[in-house]
Amino acid sequence: MKMARFAQPHTVTRAPRVKLAGTVLTLLLLENGRQLRANLHQLSTTGGLLHLDQPLDEGIKVELAFRVGKGTVRGKARILFPLWATQGCLQPFEFDELSKDDLRRLEVSLRDLLQSSPTTSLKIEA
Repeated sequence: MKMARFAQPHTVTRAPRVKLAGTVLTLLLLENGRQLRANLHQLSTTGGLLHLDQPLDEGIKVELAFRVGKGTVRGKARILFPLWATQGCLQPFEFDELSKDDLRRLEVSLRDLLQSSPTTSLKIEA
């Protein structure tokens, strides 16, 4: 009798994330030219999580700018489905475009935050 072979589940490794607990102010530029401010709660090299008063529509494109570490990161992102919070919502986003310089700046800043902060508000998650 032959045993059936099952495919091994494909493991997806997520980029390490830093929890910022809303300490980083982010400026968003919407496609219609409107600007919003949001607090950044989580950040990784692939995206993050913003706190907003009102949710944005899933799938819209935005430009983001935020200061983290010693520099400012600017990039284009796609908004994902919002999560409701006690006050406002938590809005995930995924980077669509980051220049090589901004990606490097983001990687260095995330690494520095993780190495320099003994507090529990800055955590790495895999």
